[in-house]
Amino acid sequence: MPSKTLNISDCCFFVTDMELTTFQITIAILGGLVAGFINTLAGNGSAITLTILIEVLGLPPSMANGTNRVGIMAQSITSSWAFHKEGKLHLKRNLKYIIPIVIGAIGGALLAANVSNDQFKSVFRFLMLIMLGVILVKPKRWIRATDLTTSLPIYLHIPIFLALGFYAGFIQMGMGVIFLAVMVLLAKVNIMESNAIKMMAVGLLTIFALSIFHYKGLVDWKVGAIMAIGQAMGGWATATYVSRYKRADEVAYWVLVTIVLIAVIRLFWVG
Repeated sequence: MPSKTLNISDCCFFVTDMELTTFQITIAILGGLVAGFINTLAGNGSAITLTILIEVLGLPPSMANGTNRVGIMAQSITSSWAFHKEGKLHLKRNLKYIIPIVIGAIGGALLAANVSNDQFKSVFRFLMLIMLGVILVKPKRWIRATDLTTSLPIYLHIPIFLALGFYAGFIQMGMGVIFLAVMVLLAKVNIMESNAIKMMAVGLLTIFALSIFHYKGLVDWKVGAIMAIGQAMGGWATATYVSRYKRADEVAYWVLVTIVLIAVIRLFWVG
């Protein structure tokens, strides 16, 4: 793909010279809108955005992995703000989850920015298997109020959330589902509150991850900005309106189940 690179303070702004068609732009925005909805209530929306970036817009996998973070950051900002306004984001009591995730993400992004496209494809497919385990979790345990008396022991808390951050920094896809499983099933946090924490954590870690991908010249800002339009709108609208719905926990749960089932079916279909 023809491209130009502008060197500014030893960093690279990669911008494609290819003129995107109306069809490509429409698919990118609509796909981003759907991904914003999925990521806000469950996760794995990157399955949509990465596919669009690679198959529709023609970016190589490593470039798509970096560019994908632009839309993720946009949707995280808008959805986090909406969750905060609706009283779903309790930042002070949940910093203990957010901080190790952000730290782990830095290591994951550094690794992702230094692997080849073929390595990225291999790891991407392998990590999709994690989704199979998530779907086996007992469904009745997902819909309940936050248990403030429960706390993970430090010897589990730190490595689990560092690992989550590393995964998010490395690939991001599916991180939301895994995060919700840990928060709801281990930390005993309500699924909607967990979603709010997830979006804040993802927003913060994406700042660091995107900076690393940007430095390596693996972010196409033009394409990323187009995807971000839909993702920002999808994230804000979902966080705002679902937060006001009395049965929001059930909605979030069934969206999660649907996304995991689709991921599993897609995994078998590809195989």
